[in-house]
Amino acid sequence: QVQLVESGGGLVQAGGSLRLSCAASGSIFGIPAMAWYRQAPAKQRELVAAITSSGSLNYANSVRGRFTISRGNAKNTVYLQMNSLKPEDTAVYYCKAGTSTWGRGTQVTVSS
Repeated sequence: QVQLVESGGGLVQAGGSLRLSCAASGSIFGIPAMAWYRQAPAKQRELVAAITSSGSLNYANSVRGRFTISRGNAKNTVYLQMNSLKPEDTAVYYCKAGTSTWGRGTQVTVSS
């Protein structure tokens, strides 16, 4: 069973950048997809970005062109580079492996 730990969240001003990391306890090779989700207060959890084992990418319309998902060279880390952050990006960001393995999340707060 893969375990996931997110890091890199924090407080940043609008227009700033953050890079989130998701470290897996084991190899994520063979897991069909890794993804980042986020959940803002009183809102449903939503997909932010996903990357498949073949490298296909998918982004939410709200972050396309500002966020970039990538895999680390060691194949057990997934990153989310977030640029041009907006206050509406404020949320807890979660890493997901496959269909059912979640991390505990990392808080991202963007001040206006």
